[in-house]
Amino acid sequence: MGKYYSPQGGLPPQTHLTTERAIVTEAYTVIPKGVMTDIVTSNLPGFTNTRSWIIARPISGFATTFSQLIVEIGPGGGAPRAEFESGVEGVIFVTQGRVNLTLGGELHQLEEGGYAYLAAGDAWGLENVSDGVVTFQWIRKAYERLEGYEAKSFVTSDAEVEPTAMPDTDGAWKTTRFTDSSDLAHDMQVNIVSFQPGGVIPFPETHVMEHGLYVLEGKAMYLLNNDWVEVEAGDFMWLRAFCPQACYAGGPGEFRYLLYKDMNRQVKLT
Repeated sequence: MGKYYSPQGGLPPQTHLTTERAIVTEAYTVIPKGVMTDIVTSNLPGFTNTRSWIIARPISGFATTFSQLIVEIGPGGGAPRAEFESGVEGVIFVTQGRVNLTLGGELHQLEEGGYAYLAAGDAWGLENVSDGVVTFQWIRKAYERLEGYEAKSFVTSDAEVEPTAMPDTDGAWKTTRFTDSSDLAHDMQVNIVSFQPGGVIPFPETHVMEHGLYVLEGKAMYLLNNDWVEVEAGDFMWLRAFCPQACYAGGPGEFRYLLYKDMNRQVKLT
């Protein structure tokens, strides 16, 4: 297992206790790593030697802005064209292995921690040319264009972006932002949030942004609505707008998660 957690699939034995930590409520959902087995995977159109765990999709009355997948591509697999909806933007973040990304006719090799923002309308594809499995998070959103602004595709990595400490935290709480929050070209962000042991979100955040949180490393107690839930690497949390949230990272190691949020747009009423 590398630095970032990736599901391994398989199927629990018949002696395994049925009780798990999966929770579905009107305000939030928790999908623990233990339920991401072989039998809940889906194939993806256009991909070969590939399977996916679809862990979020727009649902009426719940989160409505995005979908999120965990995608696993075996050796020689991939898709020359991955995105079929021209109005959809995306982010991929590699958690295991390495994959070739072809974007606008240019080839990029993404390894663990590799990050790509894929602008709506740009052609891109993936190929696993290694001998091992590659796994990545794939977040998709219908891009809301704003006159005078246009988001551009780019490739970077976790290692290339310096985390920013949150004010008055002495570095106990940091955010790795791959795009500038003030750039109105972007109607979403996919960041990495990091807590050192003892670090906290010291109030229940309650806001309009929907969230998808995939735990990359460590464990913590996370407040979701009225419930404190213990989460660990490989778990996924899905929050609707205005669901209160907070965090306490008890250690012993760093707690990090990949965070989706929608932002920078006016609320549509007509």
